[in-house]
Amino acid sequence: MTTVAAYAAPAPKAPLERTTIERREVGEYDVLIDIEFAGICHSDIHQAQEGWGEGIFPMVPGHEIAGVVSEVGPGVTKFAVGDRVGVGCMVDSCRECENCKAGREQYCVKGNVPTYNGIGKDGEPTYGGYSQKVVVDENFVVGIPDGLSLDVAAPLLCAGITLYSPLKRFGAGPGKKVAIVGLGGLGHMGVKIAHALGAEVTVLSQSLRKREDGLKLGADHYYATSDPKTFEELAGTFDLIVSTVSAPLDFNAYLSLLKTEGTLANVGAPEEPIALNLFSVIGGGKTLAGSMIGGIAETQEMLDFCAEHGLGAEIELIRGDQINEAYDRVVASDVRYRFVIDTATI
Repeated sequence: MTTVAAYAAPAPKAPLERTTIERREVGEYDVLIDIEFAGICHSDIHQAQEGWGEGIFPMVPGHEIAGVVSEVGPGVTKFAVGDRVGVGCMVDSCRECENCKAGREQYCVKGNVPTYNGIGKDGEPTYGGYSQKVVVDENFVVGIPDGLSLDVAAPLLCAGITLYSPLKRFGAGPGKKVAIVGLGGLGHMGVKIAHALGAEVTVLSQSLRKREDGLKLGADHYYATSDPKTFEELAGTFDLIVSTVSAPLDFNAYLSLLKTEGTLANVGAPEEPIALNLFSVIGGGKTLAGSMIGGIAETQEMLDFCAEHGLGAEIELIRGDQINEAYDRVVASDVRYRFVIDTATI
């Protein structure tokens, strides 16, 4: 076992504190990663505050991990010491179900093993990226291309893949009109990726406060959803809408913005149920879909795509002792657009 420094929530809703955790010995197929950067995702806050249900404490959040391999097990073939690598939202799965075999480990029938707030196959709790080292099976590690610096690559391991997967799945590309709801940590990557895929991109945000940013990131249009005229003007416009917000929306209103047989894909995860009039879907043959991260192969594809197009996250680099302040700012939507922890300061 290796003792490493980390930041952990000792109890639900408690401020995170500096502590130490134990990492397992490097097994035959394991990779030891010296973590250099860890992104802060809104889902870290939901879980540390038990917004999505009961958590495992102490909790070390963080599933946007970028670092360098410092040791490999004797059976490892995919990585070598010195490789630049990333770890996203899961560190294992059953590997035997039809979803795992199809490269959709995120939908493992038996449930994947989350990077933190989960129980590994060894029966021990998993601890995430707000720490200085992590040991992960090579099959759940991805390579970070040289074209991406590690600090701006870290958020791609969740925010990047969470948007890339539905944009690819639902055909964002030339000739398609795509709307991204919310210009935050997820949404800003959605704009960049949809633009790089060749789609005509619109941002739907509560206000026009970030309009200039949205257009710089690659949006063609920017509308305020607080203005009722927006929903009149844009009725029947979009082939695909991807909602990234974690607050409950009026889904009936957003569905009205789709073309016939258009899709509203939801990646935001509100803590409360939503109300839906099914005629909003039936009329127009529309699809209300969900999407959760991506498989390991698709995550690697996304990283290669982002490197090819020069897409990294827009980040604000922070020290370990600023994590609690960062949490408050994320909740207040006061970040442009992703906090990333310099783990050397943990």
